[in-house]
Amino acid sequence: MTLRELHDKARQSLDPAHYDYVAGGADEERVVAANEAAFDRYALLPRVLSGAERRDTAVDLPGAPRASPVFVAPTAFHRLLHPDGERATARAAAAEGAVLVTGTAATTAVAEVVAAAREAAPDPAVWFQLYPHPRPEVTEALVRRAEGARCTALVVTVDSPVFGRHTRDLRNGFTDLPPGYAAENMRDLPGAPPGGLTDIPMSPAVTWRDFAGITRMTSLPVLVKGVLHPADARLAVEHGAAGVLVSNHGGRQCDAVPAAVDCLPAVAGAVADRVPVLLDGGVRRGGDIAVALALGARAVGVGRPVAWGLAAEGEAGVRRVLATLRDAYDHTLALCGGRRNADLTTDMVVRKDGTW
Repeated sequence: MTLRELHDKARQSLDPAHYDYVAGGADEERVVAANEAAFDRYALLPRVLSGAERRDTAVDLPGAPRASPVFVAPTAFHRLLHPDGERATARAAAAEGAVLVTGTAATTAVAEVVAAAREAAPDPAVWFQLYPHPRPEVTEALVRRAEGARCTALVVTVDSPVFGRHTRDLRNGFTDLPPGYAAENMRDLPGAPPGGLTDIPMSPAVTWRDFAGITRMTSLPVLVKGVLHPADARLAVEHGAAGVLVSNHGGRQCDAVPAAVDCLPAVAGAVADRVPVLLDGGVRRGGDIAVALALGARAVGVGRPVAWGLAAEGEAGVRRVLATLRDAYDHTLALCGGRRNADLTTDMVVRKDGTW
């Protein structure tokens, strides 16, 4: 079953409002489409007579040595997609050696997510995605929950000073989770009723000073997610980021930004190998992964494909998605004459219109 077929199976099985919640984006959804379409503008220039019978595609990431080059990007409310929700996703990611970034808006508490991952692997890499809360004590409480759960890194999302306007959700009147579902990581925290889609408070007043404060309150590596501008990438490193994730939130925030992969070369240049650069947004094929790594990413995240795998086939579907993408990338690396990820270099990527 291909990833497209998993998507189609998931769409048939899901409540239409729940499907739209995952598939949709902000406003006219131009950026959702642009993320995938952008990869079609790039082509690979293979090297020849330089490969090896077996490739080493493992990557070293903060709190995740020898991980798969494909990680699970943070997405909300997995129990809308499958009864096992985040537990199934966690077991699948751990079994495939992939980092799981579990979200603040998960429908399973982070401690339970990590426990599920440990059912599949003895030392899984689970990162906790964190929205900086307007109340510092709530932010710190979330950090302590992630530490207590034995997460191996934090990922601070910084592209959400306010929520994006999701046209499909507004049209469907989908504003609240079904009864019995909640953003479990927010449970029992002050001022944060967990039942609505937008009940996690955001604040446009959060600054780099607040991000630096998060890095000081924990010994975990702290990555920053949602960077598109190279100047912000430099600021992230200066303020203690252990990694920079190039992302436009899957097109769910501002509908007037570039595709994530188009921003990758400038961000990677600004970071200059001081910390790992990662990418999410639009990755659907092994060739997409190869392009991203050649342009400066250490690893790539996938969100919607994981959601479709979970909805279609539960844990087995998530494993299928992660294994399919990893193996397709390994095949592409072989076709490009590579032995390891570092063999993919910027000069091996061209635009299909002949320019660069």
